[in-house]
Amino acid sequence: MSESPIASRAAALRIALAARALNGLDVRAFVGALLEHLEAPLSEAKLAKLTVEDLRQILAGDFAEQGCHVGVDAEQLKEAVRLLWGEGVHSNDFPAVDAYSEGEMPGSVRVAVAANRGENLDGHFGSCDRFLVYQVGPQAIRLIDVRSTVEADAAEDKNAARSALIGDCQIVYVQSIGGPAAAKVVRAGVHPVKKPAGGPAREALLELQQRLGSPPPWLAQIMGVPAASLARFEEHVAAGDA
Repeated sequence: MSESPIASRAAALRIALAARALNGLDVRAFVGALLEHLEAPLSEAKLAKLTVEDLRQILAGDFAEQGCHVGVDAEQLKEAVRLLWGEGVHSNDFPAVDAYSEGEMPGSVRVAVAANRGENLDGHFGSCDRFLVYQVGPQAIRLIDVRSTVEADAAEDKNAARSALIGDCQIVYVQSIGGPAAAKVVRAGVHPVKKPAGGPAREALLELQQRLGSPPPWLAQIMGVPAASLARFEEHVAAGDA
């Protein structure tokens, strides 16, 4: 999209959390309905002016056939409005990023993690609220970005948009991913890794970090270095020639 319909990361987070509070409302339809009522871009200030009655009318309006409907009770509407206002959206839900400059971690790989809450690997590729983006090197793991999926979900092809959102990464960790979505991720140059059990993101990344010095073939290909098994074979050949 040439111009973002959402003004800020904080506004995107509010919209994502409100959609979840409304029985997991279709995000694309919800963004469209909000744009019809508020006009672009959707900012924190505009969201803060919405009332429960505004939201009720939005959900019952022209976007009803696209997934926006008043299939929620009064308490859910109130909770969604509070979230759109920014109430209850805790700062620790969107973890702070670490300082990072391109190229300052030689031998590192960039990894996206599908997440919904805090710094956890707890999301499916096609439905997670955000991607945590890490730079993982032999000596350090840094969280360098947090990317909301709200804008991607407003695209015509949300899986292609989600793939483009993490297109600068080499690996994406997810709890699950469907075949068609995985194909689009691979086409974007990203290697999907399933971790069905999920858990703290950094625990999964620590395992990856420990393998950087002696990478298996799939990781060696990503890093552009010889695989550990091939390196050992080459050492034996060299020793035999000596």
